[in-house]
Amino acid sequence: MSSPLQIADRSFQSRLLLGTGKFSSNETMRDSLAASETEIVTVALRRADLSEKGDDPFANILDFVDPEKYLLLPNTSGAATADEAVRLARLAVAAGLPKWIKLEIHPDPTYLLPDPIETLAAAEILVKEGFTVLPYINADPVLAKRLQDVGTATVMPLGSPIGSNQGLETRRQLEIIIEQATVPVVIDAGLGAPSHAAAAMELGADAVLVNTAIAISPQPCETARAFKLATEAGRIAWETGLPESQHTATPTSPLTSFLYKKP
Repeated sequence: MSSPLQIADRSFQSRLLLGTGKFSSNETMRDSLAASETEIVTVALRRADLSEKGDDPFANILDFVDPEKYLLLPNTSGAATADEAVRLARLAVAAGLPKWIKLEIHPDPTYLLPDPIETLAAAEILVKEGFTVLPYINADPVLAKRLQDVGTATVMPLGSPIGSNQGLETRRQLEIIIEQATVPVVIDAGLGAPSHAAAAMELGADAVLVNTAIAISPQPCETARAFKLATEAGRIAWETGLPESQHTATPTSPLTSFLYKKP
């Protein structure tokens, strides 16, 4: 088994984080979480019924995420400014949710790319207020360092745009972020296949976050299990070390050279 994932003051065995959007039902989402064996689950605050009115059958999503089994990680998806994100985070705590927040600020509805200026501003405020902040960002090594400096618990650079399933389009920038990181690096967004998760872990990422690829799968539970296994395999490969690639072939059975020796 690979080493535990340490974020702030908490330790986790699983390095696969799951989102809860786009599932066909809350029941399917619940079963997929179980199949993945994740320990951290993100929930968009704009989708959760914090008022307990129960007006929307999908808004009772919190009823399907066992707080004894999972760390519930509220996220500020939908916020377009730092002020909106901070307000959502405060509302979550007032409603009794953990003082952990996945900070997402993406004002552009087409590409959903995170706003670096607003994200840094919100992170500074929330860290000062005692939140454990996990910020979603572009694969920007400079921004990642700035966020670490203000005290975020992780950085969460995207592999490619949210829900695009394109995989690690930002690979080179991710390598730099991982090389310079002083906090865990969680690759978030765009991972559309288990092989993408494995590749992210082989780069040295500390964890990955997956949502769309599992939620829209014809068999979400089986896909969740596949991502679990891929994440574990990628981590073990990184911990044990991968061989360097070469431009030329190297025989795997050099002793066969006796076939070419003269008697």
